[in-house]
Amino acid sequence: MTTAPRPVQPPAPAADRQITPPEERFADELAFLAAYDTGARPPGWRLTPRAVVTFVMGSEGRPLTLPDTAGAPEGIPARKEIGAKFVGDRALVERCVVTLAGERGLLLVGEPGTAKSMLSELLAAAVCGTSALTVQGTAGTTEDQLKYGWNYALLLAQGPTPDALVPSPVLTAMTTGAVARVEEITRCLPEVQDALVSLLSERRVAVPELAGTDAAQLHAANGFTLIATANLRDKGVSEMSAALKRRFNFETIGPIADPDAETALVRRQSRAAVARSGAPYQVDDAVLEALVTAFRDLREGRSAEGWEVERPSSVMSTAEAVSVAGSLALAAAYFPSERDVLGLLPGHLLGVVRKDEPADAARLRGYWDAVVRRRAEQGAATWRTLWDLRPALED
Repeated sequence: MTTAPRPVQPPAPAADRQITPPEERFADELAFLAAYDTGARPPGWRLTPRAVVTFVMGSEGRPLTLPDTAGAPEGIPARKEIGAKFVGDRALVERCVVTLAGERGLLLVGEPGTAKSMLSELLAAAVCGTSALTVQGTAGTTEDQLKYGWNYALLLAQGPTPDALVPSPVLTAMTTGAVARVEEITRCLPEVQDALVSLLSERRVAVPELAGTDAAQLHAANGFTLIATANLRDKGVSEMSAALKRRFNFETIGPIADPDAETALVRRQSRAAVARSGAPYQVDDAVLEALVTAFRDLREGRSAEGWEVERPSSVMSTAEAVSVAGSLALAAAYFPSERDVLGLLPGHLLGVVRKDEPADAARLRGYWDAVVRRRAEQGAATWRTLWDLRPALED
């Protein structure tokens, strides 16, 4: 007996999606900024470079006022505060925007979990209105996924025609003057990466199958550029050629330098994640501070007091800290009164450090025996409780 195929469902309303793209989530801010800053814009851009930076970094807690409320589009408020979306160096974001305005490729590199993809999404949404023209780089990514493929039914019926051509997200961005995104570019095979060399230098794609037609050469429209991301941990997986590197400006995204800013980000993002489930958020500030402090100590190889810490091989990223904070909140909501939230923290930390190397569990125990114990001896209540939880780290 065969099972009837499930009908294709219509797209879920924005409120029912797990993740809403930034161009939809912040549509009101983008519309306001387009009316607020009417200065010079690079060809094909929806916002000025200054407004793009403001969209990413926020308006520093102050509301912006439209210069001409009478000429503003209907529905645009006269005043609006723009929230910060990326925690990092404003000068770095400005350099990224200048790179895109100069129509050069932008490569964001850094450790996993440092918000490279999020920054590329925000930049694309602000510049061209969509972050969806994306290719996910893997060992199985083909040149077709960076250039074009074919609708084989039409190809067999009509031969090679423009209608049978299936453009990649990169080619669509090129011909429409938008921003293309290539995630994890160093995971693509070198011969696939090199398909981007001529595209970024000559700004056109040849389609030899359509020779003799207008579609035999597809040219880049004003506004086209490309943002790629690469993890430092993946360096050497598929090393980029020197020719391709020259087509990009490199920007390194580092971990958040300010512990208070990192704690605030973990709180905000974990709250948002838990809110989608409808569960109450029950992780107090003391637990969050201990969580972020432990992540920072292990990530940097040195405690806030200057004590040496043996670093695990796992990346103790801010994104991972957000995930742990969300898990603690969900555990507290779905299993109330069974265990104190702080009591769950050692087990979650153990799960994080053992992802890459099981032997890292010993490094976490060493952190407990040195840093956690010393803080407990100094009388910090949260760290005394964590020291008492030391047996939870034993295999």
